[in-house]
Amino acid sequence: MIYYLTPSTHRTIWGGKKLEHLKNLPHVEGADPYGETWEISILPKGPSLCDGKNLVVDESVEELPYMVKLIDTAAALSIQVHPTDEYARLHENSSGKAECYVILEAEKNAILYLGMKPGVTKESFQDGLKNKKNMSEFLNAFIVKPGDFFFTPPGTIHAIGAGITMAEVQQSSGITYRVWDWDRLDSAGKPRELHVQKSLDVINFDPAANTKSYFKAREGLFSTEGKLDLVEHETFKFSLVNLKKGQTIKLPLEKARRLPSIMNIHGKITINNQSVEKYSAVLFRNESLLDVVALEDTSFILMT
Repeated sequence: MIYYLTPSTHRTIWGGKKLEHLKNLPHVEGADPYGETWEISILPKGPSLCDGKNLVVDESVEELPYMVKLIDTAAALSIQVHPTDEYARLHENSSGKAECYVILEAEKNAILYLGMKPGVTKESFQDGLKNKKNMSEFLNAFIVKPGDFFFTPPGTIHAIGAGITMAEVQQSSGITYRVWDWDRLDSAGKPRELHVQKSLDVINFDPAANTKSYFKAREGLFSTEGKLDLVEHETFKFSLVNLKKGQTIKLPLEKARRLPSIMNIHGKITINNQSVEKYSAVLFRNESLLDVVALEDTSFILMT
């Protein structure tokens, strides 16, 4: 079976204008813009819809231990970090959160902050917080463009900068620790909650865990053809497929506990003779083979 999903929508103080257009979302004058659409999600704070009802799967997270988002930024997100499974289970009764990103669009000189700069220690970082420094200056700043890929393991400090539209695949967890938020105020004129001590508990300051190679960084992914396997985590295997108009690909599905899915990000396709539009997500159950036909030049993310 192929299940078509409708995302939950999330307005944020840093959101941009593109998701409203790409997803044909309702415009509300004066409201915060859309920052995220949760395309494949069973989190209580934002489940996807299937046939008009909240997406529910057997055994919950065991069957769908990942989630997929579209994100669009007009301003930078907070500088933040996600915990490991061990820390999250102990302190949050939740899983931790590993993430990976594919950049879909980026304004000139748009930045992804990811990992600590060489020489930054826990002590120097704490001193920066104490002295009210601009904490982005402690982080690596990567100028991004469409087709860039990054894997963000738990413990990696990061912030998505302004002017970026991306697809994100992550563990099915809502745990985020904000360590610094650009000294800004929310729509009610108040600073957002920070989680400084928990952040310091989980940030990985090991120099070997703050390099571009550690983040499995790749470039130019949309210029290749066929299937690219990019990262395999215990909760998802993340692949990108690029096809030219008229090309086909057969994707066998392994018999695994977790449910496979596709997030289509460019162009129209058919999957087993069923149409899937761009910027839409589908979930599969009891399918052993996906026969995909590109009706246009296309790129899609396959999670297995």
